[in-house]
Amino acid sequence: MYKKLLILSVFALFVSCKGNSQKSKDTAKKQNIAKIEKTDAEWKAQLTPLEYNVLRKAGTERAYSSNLLEIKEKGIYSCAACDTPLFKSEHKFKSGTGWPSFDRTIEGNVAFDVDYKIGYKRTEEHCAVCGGHLGHVFDDGPKNTTGERHCINGAALKFTPTK
Repeated sequence: MYKKLLILSVFALFVSCKGNSQKSKDTAKKQNIAKIEKTDAEWKAQLTPLEYNVLRKAGTERAYSSNLLEIKEKGIYSCAACDTPLFKSEHKFKSGTGWPSFDRTIEGNVAFDVDYKIGYKRTEEHCAVCGGHLGHVFDDGPKNTTGERHCINGAALKFTPTK
């Protein structure tokens, strides 16, 4: 009986260790997304200090500081580090939080993980291609769509209007 319980416990532990980021990596592999890997020095040379802090060190920009907050044009919000399309303008909404917010991602281009950096569990978002930190997703978004609020650092994004 003890052996069966031990084997079951080990199996349960193994299965539960496969977190959200691993699932996203599996999805990226299935979609043949080419990963971008650079050294820390290469990222520092490519990005502004704010972009580097947000994308590579999981920092957060000051609320209401992003010039992307007031953009109302149609277009695509892409990763500031690697140009991967992450969000569509039609999924952006005014959350009042001080950061650009979206109710959904472009499927397969955003990876998810869990962090406890501020003492409780949050779902962290990363670019699926370069691994850059984007922000977090919460369940207090528009109830008439997905109910999700992807709270994203503007410094992690660049906007390209559609013609």
